[in-house]
Amino acid sequence: MIPGRGLALGITMMIVAIVVVVPLGALVLTLNGITPAGFLATAFSHSALAAYRLSFGAAILASLIDVVAGAAIAVVLVRYPSPGMRILDALVDVPFALPPAVTGITLATLYGPHGWIGAWLAQHGIAVAYTPAGIVLALAFVGMPFVVRTVQPVIAALPREYAQAAASLGATPFTILRRITLPLVAPAFLTGFALALARTLGEYGSVIFIAGNMPGKTEIVPLIIVTRLEQYDFSGAAAVALVSLVVSFLMLLTINALQRRMLAARTAA
Repeated sequence: MIPGRGLALGITMMIVAIVVVVPLGALVLTLNGITPAGFLATAFSHSALAAYRLSFGAAILASLIDVVAGAAIAVVLVRYPSPGMRILDALVDVPFALPPAVTGITLATLYGPHGWIGAWLAQHGIAVAYTPAGIVLALAFVGMPFVVRTVQPVIAALPREYAQAAASLGATPFTILRRITLPLVAPAFLTGFALALARTLGEYGSVIFIAGNMPGKTEIVPLIIVTRLEQYDFSGAAAVALVSLVVSFLMLLTINALQRRMLAARTAA
């Protein structure tokens, strides 16, 4: 037995209980003041269903965009080192440092109808601010660093001998990418996607300024929860939060299962 295993396990369980179990228990206890019929009516109302579709759909789409763009950025940072790349490497962490409200205000200013970018887009009939596209943009911005920082060290550690050997045997760059590179980095992509998804699912501050917050159209789940809390409807807020929590947990559980399967297949190979 590893020395200190029991103590370490006890401390870990205590931290998990304080940080995770107790808040979740408090959330469930808040539902004591609502009947099953009231729970269903609140948690699955028209506005709540629209918010679920928008929040989860935008988070998934933004995370997929982050995987593609983040992988490209990680490849550039690893394969083409230069003094200029250090600036780009530092800029990747900007979403970590910026307060969410600052991010939202900045994006709304840039992509609003009268913003530097939004005005030009409006001339071509494209609206970003106060539309679902603006929500995806804000979520992609805050989730990007998670993908880059997850994929970057994996790409840096890739053995180039495999690709060189495959090229010497006549494999095309696309074949090398499909048969060698992607299988090696796929678990990292999935991890980055999961981290970005977990970050974007509950994002609030950077979204409300660019979303427009129109019920049934650009209203996200966190906004519904905050609105109900401001109205002292704690049971209603807890009902919406519980549904969002369950769906988020199932999504992340599925992603983790896929990741374990990928790692098992890679080990077996």
